[in-house]
Amino acid sequence: MNSLFLTLKFSNIFLVESSNIVTVLIITVCIFLVLLILGVRKSYKLKAENERLSKKSESKADDYEDFTEGHLY
Repeated sequence: MNSLFLTLKFSNIFLVESSNIVTVLIITVCIFLVLLILGVRKSYKLKAENERLSKKSESKADDYEDFTEGHLY
């Protein structure tokens, strides 16, 4: 009888109510949702900065003159 009681006691330790599982899952989903939103926001910012730098480098490419033509190395 004593071993049966210990077996039942240990099996009760691992039982978790479904409300606890749902709460943990909701918290986990919220954390990953925040990370996803931050990642998408960062992606749009980097894309906008890349386009801005591309336009800036195109305008500088037109102004470049090769100054090494007259020099002998």
